[in-house]
Amino acid sequence: MEIKRDKYLRQLIIRKHNDLIKVITGIRRCGKSYLLNNLFYDHIISEELDEKHIIKFAFDSSDDLALIGEDSIELEKEKRKVDPQKFLKYISSKINDDKMNYLLLDEVQLLGAFETVLNGFLRKRNLDIYVTGSSSKFLSKDIITEFGGRGDDIHMLPLSFSEFCSSYEGTVDEALDEYFVYGGLPATLTMKDEVQKGKYLKAQIKNVYIKDIIKRNNLKNEKAL
Repeated sequence: MEIKRDKYLRQLIIRKHNDLIKVITGIRRCGKSYLLNNLFYDHIISEELDEKHIIKFAFDSSDDLALIGEDSIELEKEKRKVDPQKFLKYISSKINDDKMNYLLLDEVQLLGAFETVLNGFLRKRNLDIYVTGSSSKFLSKDIITEFGGRGDDIHMLPLSFSEFCSSYEGTVDEALDEYFVYGGLPATLTMKDEVQKGKYLKAQIKNVYIKDIIKRNNLKNEKAL
């Protein structure tokens, strides 16, 4: 199932080659990774760009981490971030000419010294940079601070009702009833069972959003919250 996010795709397209770090922000599970790695990636390919000039890397992917000699289990165990030197070496190996390269980075806050790394990339004239980040680390006001005026924020919301309808299998009235109850997180559109949807949303609140609030504000008393 492909869910159209034309509003946000247009925002990325008009920012191409603007010499800034394009940062997609928004709550978890609202579709940031899908926008970057599927919709925007397909747009770049549609312009007949050679695929080797698109460099995708997800810092929460075990497969991608293995490409640079990192292990997701070890990172979690050691409570450390991805080694920036290993990542820089990998990126250097991917850039083989002076043509424009598109760098699509997912969950970039998991990279050590990511601010320094990304600001350094801006010195390369053949790199166009797009990233997503956790909402516990990246709010709109953080983009200005983290990137010293070199960040360009694209703030993404969950599905609007029109976006929801574009992929909903049923009548508009049925879609509205569903939207009122379960909201616009894209994953709910792939679920057919009401119990499954309820469990998914409760899990997001407990295991994702509450934890982000605690981490963001350095709260000590989770039970009180």
